[in-house]
Amino acid sequence: MINYTERISLLMEDVVSRVPTLSFVDMSKVLVFARGGRTHAEGAYATCHCISLAQSDPGYYFWRDRKTGALTRRSEWFVTKSPVVTIGMNQIDYMISFALPRFCDQQLSRTRKQVHYAGGPNWIAKLDTIIHELYHIDPERPGIRRMERADGTESANCHGDRFFEDVVEMVRQYLNTKPDPQVYDFLQYSFAEMTEKFGGVVGTTFRSFPSYPQRYTERVDPQPAAPAELAHCRVEAVKTPRTAARFTEDDIVVREFLPHASRALVRKGKFCAA
Repeated sequence: MINYTERISLLMEDVVSRVPTLSFVDMSKVLVFARGGRTHAEGAYATCHCISLAQSDPGYYFWRDRKTGALTRRSEWFVTKSPVVTIGMNQIDYMISFALPRFCDQQLSRTRKQVHYAGGPNWIAKLDTIIHELYHIDPERPGIRRMERADGTESANCHGDRFFEDVVEMVRQYLNTKPDPQVYDFLQYSFAEMTEKFGGVVGTTFRSFPSYPQRYTERVDPQPAAPAELAHCRVEAVKTPRTAARFTEDDIVVREFLPHASRALVRKGKFCAA
């Protein structure tokens, strides 16, 4: 079977070695994993997840009366934390997930990308997506890359015309370096074609599939004093997160992906994590 996330990870290593804009990316701190996503369903083909953000400042939720606007209740104080993910000796800062089989069946003609790659093969849309997700990694600070407006101020929108144009330019830069076709040739196959050619498609997932490491909230102890305007509000308890806060290679497994489902195979472990 073809390990799709492993092949994507190897391709990413080749991309960052050839595209100057992405040369700062340390792939030992990036984990590629698979999520479920049916071909004809709506949703993203891939997503970049930052898990290296610092703990947030203490905060609380509050509720107001719809008629009077008066504060009626609040939550306990809490902070938001990032999970810790380590593979071997490497702590992971970013994770990039790919929806299978939806990503495999991405068609250039069905995306806005076709205007940039007129006459190009369908697989170039997948390469665009891979570079797109790498470009989300911020080179200066933990988090998702922030784009600048024309006046030099930062935009809250990380997907703008400039972002898409930059990705197109990086796709062209990469291909112009004449990389070994064996590094990216798997992109040319649809999910059905890969299943027939390789006998199946597998990918790295977390043992808790379909869940995966995400930012979570934690109650502050001891609780800070409430602001005066909240002194008489009812206090709601902060729910204890059900997800784990730490993950290692022991939490990584291999799943086989099918057109409408997936199934766990063997434990993957530190020797094969992609």
